[in-house]
Amino acid sequence: MSDVRHVLVLPDREAADEAARALEGRFGLDEEPRIVRDALAGEDDAEDAQWLVVLTDAEERLDAAALDSFAGEWDGWREEP
Repeated sequence: MSDVRHVLVLPDREAADEAARALEGRFGLDEEPRIVRDALAGEDDAEDAQWLVVLTDAEERLDAAALDSFAGEWDGWREEP
């Protein structure tokens, strides 16, 4: 078993919440995605943040291209490891 993680970067908390809920249904995840706030360097304003949805993919069964497309539905992207 490996420790593969995928990170989707989304523009706001609402998008991250919606994407996390949709991920479970669309990709049949074994674990619930984690949502993490990532403040942009040098920014103090709470609005200046990206939201990360972190997926554990121990069996390496999630397709990177499908996750790229999925994140794009919320104006986000998949971060390359």
